[in-house]
Amino acid sequence: MITMRGRQGSGNPARSRGAGVGAGRWVRADLRARRGEAFLTVLAVAGIVAALIVGATLLEDGTNPWRGLSARGHSAHVWIHTKDTPDVAALKALDGVSELAGPYRTAPATLADHGRKVPMALQEMSAALPAVGRPLLVDGRWLDPGHPEGVVVERTFANALNLRPGSPFTAVGLNGATHTLFVSGLAESGDQGFYPEWTPGLVWTLPETLMTVEPAPGRTESVTGLRLRDPDDTDLVVQRAVTTLGGQVQRVATWREVRASMALDNRLLGLLLALFGGVGLVAAALALANATGGRVLMQRRDLATLKSIGFTSRQITRMLMAEHVSLGVVGIVVGLIAGRTVAMVSGVPLSMGALLWIAAGTLLVVVVAVWLPAWRGGRTPPIPAATVGPPRGHLSRIARLALLVRLPPALVLGARDAFTRRVPALVTTVGLAVPMMMITIGLGCWATLDDFAKNPAKVGQAAALTVRAGDLTSDEARRRAEADPDVVVAYPGAELDALVPWQTRTVRTRALGTSADPYPFPVVEGRMFHERGEAVAGQGLLDLLNVRIGDRVRMTIGGTPLIVRIVGRVVEPEQDGEVLSFGTDSLAAKDSVPPQFYALVLRNGADPGQVRARLQGQALEVTQAVNPADRLSVIRVIIVALVVVLALIGLGNLLTASALSLRDHVRDLAVLKAMGLTPRQVAATLVTATGLLVAAGVLCGAAAGAVLSTGLIDLEGRGSGVGAGIGRAPTLAMLTVAVLVAIGSGLLVALIPARGAARAQVGVTRAV
Repeated sequence: MITMRGRQGSGNPARSRGAGVGAGRWVRADLRARRGEAFLTVLAVAGIVAALIVGATLLEDGTNPWRGLSARGHSAHVWIHTKDTPDVAALKALDGVSELAGPYRTAPATLADHGRKVPMALQEMSAALPAVGRPLLVDGRWLDPGHPEGVVVERTFANALNLRPGSPFTAVGLNGATHTLFVSGLAESGDQGFYPEWTPGLVWTLPETLMTVEPAPGRTESVTGLRLRDPDDTDLVVQRAVTTLGGQVQRVATWREVRASMALDNRLLGLLLALFGGVGLVAAALALANATGGRVLMQRRDLATLKSIGFTSRQITRMLMAEHVSLGVVGIVVGLIAGRTVAMVSGVPLSMGALLWIAAGTLLVVVVAVWLPAWRGGRTPPIPAATVGPPRGHLSRIARLALLVRLPPALVLGARDAFTRRVPALVTTVGLAVPMMMITIGLGCWATLDDFAKNPAKVGQAAALTVRAGDLTSDEARRRAEADPDVVVAYPGAELDALVPWQTRTVRTRALGTSADPYPFPVVEGRMFHERGEAVAGQGLLDLLNVRIGDRVRMTIGGTPLIVRIVGRVVEPEQDGEVLSFGTDSLAAKDSVPPQFYALVLRNGADPGQVRARLQGQALEVTQAVNPADRLSVIRVIIVALVVVLALIGLGNLLTASALSLRDHVRDLAVLKAMGLTPRQVAATLVTATGLLVAAGVLCGAAAGAVLSTGLIDLEGRGSGVGAGIGRAPTLAMLTVAVLVAIGSGLLVALIPARGAARAQVGVTRAV
């Protein structure tokens, strides 16, 4: 009885310590013997952790630029634009309002610089920075009464125009008078979104400077900021403010709109990374389980020997867990460092709590993935009961088919061996199918971006250029634009902010074309508007107003009610899809005459850059549309990086399958050679056994990815407000190349150990 307790390690501490030392040596020797596999395991886990961190960084609210800007600048939560100076005391007395910013006068103007004329908004500000709604200076100096011609430009607006501190530019007021101003500094703000997603560009000036550029009081507005005790009460406070001020309110902007405009691209990228990272984590778990199970099968003699010299089942299980979990821990640490570095470069780093959750979740997946094969390894019987050969049974269906079609013997034998061990074969196939599925979905994202670039009309950009009259009359601007040989048609247009029905915020309304001759919006549900009072909307607006196609909505534009019936849904990449579009004849005359701009549709094959240059030579203000594919081009880089990580996971799975196949049939090599098979035929047998698993996994994964990609992309489009109908499956050429490359790479990887085993001398070959 005492001997038995000693064998179990519970009554003999000295023997337990010796077993622990021996286990440590065995683990170190095993890791040194398979450095390549260990390195791939670490890289796969590290890549998945890094992807999860970067994805969470882009998704987490704390990484939204608005969050940090608002906190540092003590931003207002609501900005109310009124025609005249509002009752400040009444606004401050509103329940829920803690502090006020302003009121400030603001005036529209045009920035003229090197032939460009860009709309901007001048907002007065004192030389002393305010407590609420404080711009954050990032370069240069703040406003100085000693230099009234100096202004501070919002950073993204300045970057778009290549303005730097000291740069001069011309400001043109609504009366046509020109004034030379200088950039004193650049600042950031949490009170307005980034340019050009949020227009017009913001410029802070001294009160006397604004009065010089726009002396007419009737052409200015008053803007007042409200900072709330609880930001969740925004809608309620806005309702009270609009009720208090009555018809004075022109429009309202809230912190939610600013945050959404800043986070649009980040959210899209973050969701893509999170999707890849989550599914990749599943693939990594399968790879780890397969690798651990394969190593256990290959080490059954060693484990049986350890059992025979006194190691208990629990000790062997702990030893295997320690070996494989340690690789996962190293990968997690490397991934944390890499992901944290990328997150710090790209924006505000992820919170420590989120990092710990990602690390703990990944570690849990690693532990679960390796526990079952480690437990099975612990149950390995001593040497007399050990079975070193592969399980025997009937020929698989694939092997029978190979015999029926009279394939060469090497292929028949390989088909027989592929599914000898069904569970490892299934794990290997699924482990290859999951990465291939995600690679195919990534190719679908790539194809969607290509479709955006090749067919901009499908995302609402049938017009490549926008022309504004500038110093010309509206009719003259249209005549000159349509005189260009590459211009097919010029649609009159206007973009205005409208108060939503409950008067708590504003949304973008776009009048473009007329009801009889509408702009070719990409309608994917319902129909195009054909009469006055009809409109189409983006998915974001339908969700915001909780309406459907066929419903009527009532909005207020500049104090004038607008009642329209929504007859269709369009793909709308701007403003999170919160845009209502209709004909200019549905607007009141004061808002549509003259048109603010003309949207120019060019003939097929025309170069927008050349047309823009010609029109600018005609004294026209011309801007070129920015395709969503250009703004999201970084997705292509991300897809390439994630494909590499997923390929590493698949490679690790494949190496395990190859090693396991070689281990199972290493004794058969002597028999095959004695039967007369050449080394090339022996290698073909081993490659066929692994290649069938590769082909099955790759084909199943590619088929699943091709089926799911369009639906997943449309689901993301709906969630981001752009709307469903944008997803594209990978093209047949892309899918064919991906499948051939994946299968070819798998066969090449399987060929390396197969050639070495086939060339080995018969007498040297022995079981591992």
